[in-house]
Amino acid sequence: MLVCDDQALVRTGFVTIIDAQPDLEVVGACGDGRAAVDLARRLRPDVVVMDVRMPVLDGIEATRLLAGVGVPDPVKVLVVTTFNLDEHVYAALRAGASGFLLKDAPIEQLLGGIRTVSSGSALLAPEVTRQLVGRYASRISPPDETPQESALTPRELEVLRLVAGGLSNSEIAAELVLSVETVKTYVSRILTKLDLRDRVQVVVYAYRKGLVV
Repeated sequence: MLVCDDQALVRTGFVTIIDAQPDLEVVGACGDGRAAVDLARRLRPDVVVMDVRMPVLDGIEATRLLAGVGVPDPVKVLVVTTFNLDEHVYAALRAGASGFLLKDAPIEQLLGGIRTVSSGSALLAPEVTRQLVGRYASRISPPDETPQESALTPRELEVLRLVAGGLSNSEIAAELVLSVETVKTYVSRILTKLDLRDRVQVVVYAYRKGLVV
């Protein structure tokens, strides 16, 4: 992991918490976005834990340089911020971040978020998903030639709406009385049919298309 935060106490705290885990290791830490880009390109961490507001280069632009569209061999970025309704967070997700969490989230949620993003999945803080995406998704045009939701089966459409509501795979499984593996299959099919990258884009798509309110 690479930790990037301009507040030394926060940065040190994250490093200490992450390094205490037997399955996680911090390979570097820095206090500005430019340094994050340089270190990430050199060290190739599994995940960059990125703050949004930083000097030299902010977390949004750093994320775009590391994980944006067209970036070869992109790095996974988890945005961790104090601003749960800040437009900059949404911009970071659009820039290519795999998800975000709030800095006041429980330690277990932070560690779980890092593991989730590292595994290739996307993560949205459930408590702010609806407000954040609902507020800003209408400003963004959908990708060109994006297939319509009519390509989805009724069950896939149901799963899409639950994903957009911020539910995890296990929560969706409980809601629909399905196995977690079956839910994963449905999510994978949704991503393929709609030509979307991850759950973050599923949420944006759902709000943009008016599938959830």
